[in-house]
Amino acid sequence: MTVTTPQGFRAAGVAAGLKSTGAKDLALVVNDGPTHDSASVFTANRCKANPILWSQEVVKDGTVRAVVLNSGGANCYTGADGFQTTHAVAEQVAGHLGIGAIDVVVCSTGLIGLANSRQHLLDGVDAAYAGLGTAGGDDAAEAIMTTDSVSKKVVVEGAGWTIGGMAKGAGMLAPQLATMLVVLTTDAVVPAADLDQALRAATRVSFDRLDSDGCMSTNDTVTVMASGASGITPALPDFTEALTQACTDLAMQLLRDAEGADHEIAITVLNAASEDDAVEVGRSVARSNLFKAAVFGKDPNWGRVLASIGTTQAAFDPADLDVAMNGVWVCRTSTPHADPATVDLEPREVSVTIDLKAGPERATIWTNDLTHAYVHENSAYSS
Repeated sequence: MTVTTPQGFRAAGVAAGLKSTGAKDLALVVNDGPTHDSASVFTANRCKANPILWSQEVVKDGTVRAVVLNSGGANCYTGADGFQTTHAVAEQVAGHLGIGAIDVVVCSTGLIGLANSRQHLLDGVDAAYAGLGTAGGDDAAEAIMTTDSVSKKVVVEGAGWTIGGMAKGAGMLAPQLATMLVVLTTDAVVPAADLDQALRAATRVSFDRLDSDGCMSTNDTVTVMASGASGITPALPDFTEALTQACTDLAMQLLRDAEGADHEIAITVLNAASEDDAVEVGRSVARSNLFKAAVFGKDPNWGRVLASIGTTQAAFDPADLDVAMNGVWVCRTSTPHADPATVDLEPREVSVTIDLKAGPERATIWTNDLTHAYVHENSAYSS
């Protein structure tokens, strides 16, 4: 169940010496073809890391032959030398594969402002190339972990074709895209333009709806590569559905591994005037530290939900809002309804349902509670 499950891909994960622990910290995923179509989406943060600046140029022609990723340092705000390091890593991969560096996506994750050792990275590329294989997906998924407690992988089967994927991310999860690196592979025959359409549709309702803590990273990258090795061209709606399933599965794995979280919270907004309204309301609740702290304390404080709704520009009548928590409608027509004491917030999974009564649209935003462990983890991240 890895990026090498689809035909036409090899991968490796090695220890390049970037992590003081000696753990794996560099991954390489190679598309052996026969086709090399690709699409990518990147962070919406205007402050972008050097690998993003490089890779945005790489993907413009829809061709990607390999993705090289490192953990241990984000290579962000490391100056011109940091960009040269990114270029050198791409050139090292390209030299081994006999391709152009402009077909190599580079991804980095870790502490901002940390200059990665260029020599360690280049030596790591050499080791990863030597270790490439169809069984290397698990090692690759492990090598991109930072504060992750587990690696994240997925496989979705189509009609004679397959999608595989790996992801990293455990905190600073907010659109777009969440603090994450994601590589998706498929042996289906899918032209680059169709891949781009499918990927944007998939991320819009998966990674872009994951809002753990309202903090947006500088390094987020999601890349999909199609090898065409199955020889099968699926209908675009079928491929998009499968890709969405893969992205949603990985997004939920990221949410479950959110740093120190005790609860995963699904906030579903019903009967909104537009999908954008539903997303705005759900995201407003997801970013309320008061609401998230209440869930951590197992307090079904629906007043904090209404207060968050009121900060949005969505269409609704403030005097006619309904709110349910774990299936109990604690608020009807903006007044108390069922006894909040009947809401059981002991389970790890929590649902919040909001009825705006303003139209036919809906959306779900996923978040987690605000815990002591989250504060501790992020107060000492750079030490």
